[in-house]
Amino acid sequence: MKGDSEESIESLRPSNLQAFANSSTLHGMSHIFAYGHMTFRRFLWSLSFLGSLALLLLVCMDRISYYLEYPHVTKLDEVAAPNLTFPAITLCNLNEFRFSKITRNDLYHVGELLALLNENYQIANPHLAEPEVLATLKEKGNFVNFKPKQFNMTDFFNRTGHDINEMLLQCTFRGTGCFAHNFTTLVPCGVVILPTFSRAAHSA
Repeated sequence: MKGDSEESIESLRPSNLQAFANSSTLHGMSHIFAYGHMTFRRFLWSLSFLGSLALLLLVCMDRISYYLEYPHVTKLDEVAAPNLTFPAITLCNLNEFRFSKITRNDLYHVGELLALLNENYQIANPHLAEPEVLATLKEKGNFVNFKPKQFNMTDFFNRTGHDINEMLLQCTFRGTGCFAHNFTTLVPCGVVILPTFSRAAHSA
């Protein structure tokens, strides 16, 4: 009798799956794995849950497949213009000054500013310079019996800055060649040389 009662009590205990389903917040789990025998209501809940899960997996697979296709959209708007104005352009050379144009007087006044000389008028970091550059620095940096002349920063920029005649290799606009005289050289704040296309040369 005792053994039969223990078996009946054991059969009434919920399984681990039923206990998990009833404590889970996943919608529908508690209705599917409810205590007791299978009913039509539990069957409908199971069918709805499996259908929703299948639909979710189908949508996820569709989105993953779409992502792996790497889709992109390109939109082009074409506007017809009877006359095109030459755009404003700026040509900047990161090397602001031409080393070949620097004179001994320039080196004396701005050699330290250009990091070519140190405060003692000696070559800074000679081991980093190329042999040709080092030889030129030694020649121009020899200030024995040298009498410095007056120095003008604007003249230095205009003289050692890059020349548009050397920088402009080829220029064509609407089938017509453009040349160095079509550009205007500007020195804003005496810092860099910015050759820009002259607006007066649009008709060229």
